[in-house]
Amino acid sequence: MFKRMKEDIDVVFEQDPAARSVFEVVLTYSGLHAIWNHRIAHSLYKNKFFFLARLVSQISRFFTGIEIHPGAKIGRRFFIDHGMGVVIGETCEIGDNVTVYQGVTLGGTGKEKGKRHPTIKDNALIATGAKVLGSITIGENSKIGAGSVVLHEVPPNSTVVGIPGKVKIQDGVKVTKDLNHTDLPDPISDRFKELENELERVKKEFEQLKAERSHS
Repeated sequence: MFKRMKEDIDVVFEQDPAARSVFEVVLTYSGLHAIWNHRIAHSLYKNKFFFLARLVSQISRFFTGIEIHPGAKIGRRFFIDHGMGVVIGETCEIGDNVTVYQGVTLGGTGKEKGKRHPTIKDNALIATGAKVLGSITIGENSKIGAGSVVLHEVPPNSTVVGIPGKVKIQDGVKVTKDLNHTDLPDPISDRFKELENELERVKKEFEQLKAERSHS
């Protein structure tokens, strides 16, 4: 148990440059607290102490702002950065070395029974505010861009952005997990740029028409 806890602390130092000391990490990192509480809740859940499991998970949610259903299966070296608003559903399965940011939802669509939440494979990164919904698989080494809504399978080594999420990069080479999620394609920003360009074009046409009328 203590070996796993040390591993969790080490992951924080590897992935968060703001971490300064073990004392600070252990006392103030809500993502770490949520993971540790989930281990207790999941153990109770597996032993069919369902009420106690949910009680632990809800107390953890109250203090951390992170909701992880006790039935969710989470691998090693899982890192939640910031964490507020993260929701992980009951049948969600998360592999090793996975990172999620604040506001991420790994949820169901409301239409499924049985396995109704996502499976996140090893080394995946899910950026701020992304929603991954349904019994789908996010492949190894893939990145889900900020604010994306993913409803379909994502192949390994892919980058997905948009609403609905679409694969933008898939080159068959392992995606470097550099945590630089701000450099992922931003469909909202791209759309604003398109609108700005269109507005500039209309403005030029208007000025041209105005000039033609003044000469006539």
